[in-house]
Amino acid sequence: MQISSPHSSQFEEIYLSHYFRMKCFATEYLICEEDAENVVQDVFLELWEQQFVLMSHTRLFAWLFTATKNRCLDLLRHKTVIRKGAEKMRDDYNIELQMKLQSLEAFDDKIFSEPDIESVVQKAIETLPGKCREIFVMNKIEGKKQKAIAAELNISLHTVESQMAIAHRKLKDALKEYIPLLLFLFF
Repeated sequence: MQISSPHSSQFEEIYLSHYFRMKCFATEYLICEEDAENVVQDVFLELWEQQFVLMSHTRLFAWLFTATKNRCLDLLRHKTVIRKGAEKMRDDYNIELQMKLQSLEAFDDKIFSEPDIESVVQKAIETLPGKCREIFVMNKIEGKKQKAIAAELNISLHTVESQMAIAHRKLKDALKEYIPLLLFLFF
């Protein structure tokens, strides 16, 4: 869009007489002078593109302040959203670090001196109740599917599932000191 020469000189006059005031206004709220300059440049670009505003000197000053204020608001809202997102990420990261720190502090390195981790696991399996142990061994050691176990033992699939849940819960409790090592060794 071309603005005729009279409008061009009129725009230059408006720019020179109002730029500094608009920049000071924007800097007051945005703090960062570079952000304020960008906002005011955008406002004057919009003024250039909407040349009809140039025709109305009575509303020009109000238009410049309103446009600058609105651009500042948009930028501040945008920065607030970005900052909140960054804070959330930082908070999540700090929580994760804290959890890892607590986990590592609680980690007992004596488990590495255990002569045979398999014997510890075997002893824990042996503490399971009879039927529960049998189902667990068939599933995890022998590799049988839960449906096959139910058919072989003539019990319901639900019983197999609940016995496996009991076994997992009891083994997790019995081996809680060894879980970090087991995870490291087997996964």
